[in-house]
Amino acid sequence: MNTPSELKYTKDHEWIKIEGNVATIGITDFAQGELGDIVYVDVDTVDDDLEGGAVFGSVEAVKTVSDLFLPVSGKVIEFNADLEDQPELLNSDPYGKGWIIKVELADGADQSELLSAEEYQEVIG
Repeated sequence: MNTPSELKYTKDHEWIKIEGNVATIGITDFAQGELGDIVYVDVDTVDDDLEGGAVFGSVEAVKTVSDLFLPVSGKVIEFNADLEDQPELLNSDPYGKGWIIKVELADGADQSELLSAEEYQEVIG
């Protein structure tokens, strides 16, 4: 299971990469493996200010739909438009071309619930 050490993770199987006051967010390799073939990504929260833990979209796989939870508070500033035509990027490259959104972090956004790669590995066993 691929779990890059430079990223942070959530118990809901999202990853987050924080650069300055912008965070890039996607789903983990574990999550895409559990979902199976992803056929659609729905994000209609661009330009919305959301609290950490809020649902920012959903991922539809062949057999299920899964909500996506924002790891930190902030404003959704960008959706990965490549996912509109290629949702399977979440399966083939979850930490690269398969990123889902970018968020401008709220002032003082709480990051205390984020997990290191090692802590996330413990969660998924």
